[in-house]
Amino acid sequence: MDIAKTKRRENIAEYILYLWQLEDLLRALQFSPEAIHSTLIAPRKDIAEEQKPIFLMWYLDIATLLRQEGKEEKGHLEHTLHLIQELHDLHLQLMKLPVGAHYRTTYARLEPELPRLRELVGNPGMSDTELCFRALYAAMLYRIKGEGGKGAVADTLEFVSPAIAELAAMHGKVERGEIDLFRNA
Repeated sequence: MDIAKTKRRENIAEYILYLWQLEDLLRALQFSPEAIHSTLIAPRKDIAEEQKPIFLMWYLDIATLLRQEGKEEKGHLEHTLHLIQELHDLHLQLMKLPVGAHYRTTYARLEPELPRLRELVGNPGMSDTELCFRALYAAMLYRIKGEGGKGAVADTLEFVSPAIAELAAMHGKVERGEIDLFRNA
């Protein structure tokens, strides 16, 4: 809960990837309140005892959403998919507005890799932004397994990470009012 709030405020991309990882972790724990508490809450020394029930309820709310959306076994919450769509809309704006000049340069290095990524992920209908998130998440899982330094995983991190990082940074600046997309447009 606290980690998610911080990530949401500081970096939307990290927030999305964190929630995806949390979805998989909750599935692995079979949505069991006891397993969630003993794995995700009890070991944390930075949470006061009186706060632990609040954290448990937050995790259980996510588990409930996964069930309600029929995503007990796989898939991602609509909340994160909407955020990715919001980022994709920003991507489309940055691709044509003057404020996106640097982003376009970063994205141009990624663009030739997209057909290969699309082939690996196997969903021709998803947006480039969602494709990048799915590739990053897969790369993150490979790294957790200790297979992150080779082949497609390393390529993904080399090309996708800078583009998504810049997109997330621009999103944060727009959200905080530090950038006006349409000024001088």
